[in-house]
Amino acid sequence: MTEPRYLYSALTRLRTVSTSRRADLLREEVDLAAVLKGARPGGMDPKLARALEGLDTGRCMEEDRAVEAGGAVIVAFTDPSFPRALRCLPDPPPALYLKGDPGVLGHPSVAVVGSRMATVYGKNAAETLSADLAREGFTVVSGLARGIDTAAHEGSLNVRGRAAAVLGTGIDRVYPPENRDLAGRILREGGVLLSEYPPGTPPLPGHFPVRNRLIAGLAWAVVVVEATERSGSLITARLALEGGKELFAVPHNITSRTGVGPNTLIRRGARLVQRVEDLIEEMPDFLRGEMRRPSPGEEDSGTGAARKEAVAVLDLIPADGSLHADELAVRAGLEMSRLLPLLLELQMAGLCVELPGMRFTRKGVG
Repeated sequence: MTEPRYLYSALTRLRTVSTSRRADLLREEVDLAAVLKGARPGGMDPKLARALEGLDTGRCMEEDRAVEAGGAVIVAFTDPSFPRALRCLPDPPPALYLKGDPGVLGHPSVAVVGSRMATVYGKNAAETLSADLAREGFTVVSGLARGIDTAAHEGSLNVRGRAAAVLGTGIDRVYPPENRDLAGRILREGGVLLSEYPPGTPPLPGHFPVRNRLIAGLAWAVVVVEATERSGSLITARLALEGGKELFAVPHNITSRTGVGPNTLIRRGARLVQRVEDLIEEMPDFLRGEMRRPSPGEEDSGTGAARKEAVAVLDLIPADGSLHADELAVRAGLEMSRLLPLLLELQMAGLCVELPGMRFTRKGVG
């Protein structure tokens, strides 16, 4: 008898039908084993029936066993460990391929997404916010793409937080290739990679918008950091709203191409987020009890020290002129990798402004 996970994972190969049509096979009254052997329940959609005719279940099982031998785990829709949040989707995946610790998906999660063409401001915003979310106990979910997704994963990992990456390829193929090291780091540091696509699936453009429903589905809230007018992140935002999730957006320069998306979302009702407290204020009570708060010692040594550094940097920024980031780094005695997050914090607090050419001027203080 074929094990259930192989029956359900076979359905991930039905690429010529929509995810909603495929989900018809996940109803309790459907005898999936019989369907895969050729039975066709009355009223089955003809297109779905044709897709099933071309399914080679033997080959599917061979591919699945090979990917399991490589360290992946296959979780069927009916398995108790299948993520609860995804089970509630109108078109849930029939199976998931996972590597790493699936337990991170059981914690309250926030998705941080945005443009692949990220600016320095956007990357710093995503990294800083993701680090703060991870410190608060959230699992940070993103899509392992270039730009904002990469910064979000790195932010959570830099503070030893929980990271979950949803792939738009097979679990055995990391895209983009330059993020292979990042994917390895997620696994080494206790995170998880997951995909609904079968082994060997390449990074086809149409896969990523479909993948985005899983990113939105896993999260309590979605944060859009940067997005162009036609960005896939706006698809994630729409899916979040349709799924009853909270939607946040980081405000951006009105002249920036990647600022169009988040600024438009804010204008249409998305909550503006400047710091992690803006999200926590909106949390329902049942989630608050699941969060890990930092101990007094952690807060004093981490957050307190960061605030002192930010104040010291602000004191160096002129109100009647500007300074280049390089000059600020020299005067503050800080590495650029440390200075930029502090400058971002000051910008998001409305205390300084970035001018063209990475120059900064003080705002709103005497």
